[in-house]
Amino acid sequence: MAVYKIFPIKDATLYSTYPTMNTGLDAILESSNILAENGDPGVSRYLVEYDTTEIQDIINNKISSSIYNIYLRNYITTAQGVNTDVKLEIFPTAQSWNNGTGYYLDDPKTIDGISWENTNSSGSGTWSMNGSVGGYGYTGSYNSTYTTQGGGSWFTSSGLVPTITESFGLRSEKDLELEVKDLVNLWYSGSIPNYGFLVKLSGSAEFNSDENYQPILKYYSIDTNTIYPPQLEFRWRDYSLYSAATASIVDTKQIKLSLDDNPGEFQSSSVNRFYVNVSPLYPTRTYQTSSLFTNTNYLPTSSYYAIKDLSTNEFVINFDTQYTQISSDVRGNYFDVYMSGLEPERYYKVLIKTEINGSTLILDDDYYFKVING
Repeated sequence: MAVYKIFPIKDATLYSTYPTMNTGLDAILESSNILAENGDPGVSRYLVEYDTTEIQDIINNKISSSIYNIYLRNYITTAQGVNTDVKLEIFPTAQSWNNGTGYYLDDPKTIDGISWENTNSSGSGTWSMNGSVGGYGYTGSYNSTYTTQGGGSWFTSSGLVPTITESFGLRSEKDLELEVKDLVNLWYSGSIPNYGFLVKLSGSAEFNSDENYQPILKYYSIDTNTIYPPQLEFRWRDYSLYSAATASIVDTKQIKLSLDDNPGEFQSSSVNRFYVNVSPLYPTRTYQTSSLFTNTNYLPTSSYYAIKDLSTNEFVINFDTQYTQISSDVRGNYFDVYMSGLEPERYYKVLIKTEINGSTLILDDDYYFKVING
């Protein structure tokens, strides 16, 4: 499989209205600008960090092609107040931070980790608003009229750190799927330290006291009990074409498929190669001494796979002409799946899409498997 997902080692939201509150174990990450009863705006920003060693291992040992990309994916749970265009900015965080064990509005308040004011715990480590590391400058921002100094710091060196933004309209998709390869490669190369992503509203949207402008974007965190935790998704092209395959491609839309090498359950650390067996439903009559069913048939090269979560019917890996094209070898068609990129203790379904004689077929014949902890 040419799609490999990893999950955060920590994440948390910073709230200007509660400057020492930690939310390290909360199920929600939030970026917002909300007015209090007195009309003062309160701002939230969130941070998500992925393991450097895991990133290096994927790039060094798993990606089998020089053609690859990396995406940050966050899944929306609540979107309110997006009645005009809203822009999010994504930066590499410039200081190390501690996750903490707090929840939003804990009573008593939990202060043992990152907050608007502090990088570690209340009174321990403060956010610096400017500086540099290895020639890469960083900054921060806050509004002293409404809050104390803090809200994180981030690298912004012009020409050295990529600018990553995403804009939303009233009815547009609110999930984040952002290309972050250039930024991640700065961590991979050691040019800047990896302290994760910082996600915030654009400068003009924060600390905005207009009562008609109160965007609230809430995303699932790593502590969600759903299939939607934040993900760093590596995609690369691992397509391989067996030279003899093109001579045995099925040319009829009436075909039957079976998914081979599928025991039904997989350990979360395993990698499995699924084979796709294909044959015409009604073979053309021919005179030969061997059975037609011993021939190896192949799908057209324009064939792709996808994987859905069985409970939610949501794609966890969608059809992609670059990254999920089905390969072939002497045995037949195949694709590889890294189970570590799927949530354990859930059932999944495989779908196959192919183009035959100008028609696009989606083949969904209940090809199921389960990923288990291990």
